[in-house]
Amino acid sequence: MAGFFEVYVEGHFSAAHALVDYPGDCARLHGHNWIVRVFVKCGAVDDTGIGIDFRKVRQVLDASLADFDHTLLNDLPLFKNLNATAENIARLLYGELGRRLNEGGVKVSAVMVAETPEAGVFYREE
Repeated sequence: MAGFFEVYVEGHFSAAHALVDYPGDCARLHGHNWIVRVFVKCGAVDDTGIGIDFRKVRQVLDASLADFDHTLLNDLPLFKNLNATAENIARLLYGELGRRLNEGGVKVSAVMVAETPEAGVFYREE
């Protein structure tokens, strides 16, 4: 089996949400300091030994999170017909980051979204 590298970069945003039709406290408006990690699989490195520059991944992640920061997620068009859950945020970011980073031997392999340092979700596609 051939080896590969998996680079990750972490970002953060602060936002509120309320889970529609949730049978508990999270149905009420509340906020989190969200943690997001993007994992990027690299099949090879360049002549300097880099699979993908951390700076490039950071710029793309920061740009993707900018619309979420200091908002009520439920009010964003992305969540008009979709609950603003960690799972849905991870899936949406996976698609967005993949469109901007995937090329050649570089591919977004997973996105982690956590509402707290102790609870989160990974989204990946096979």
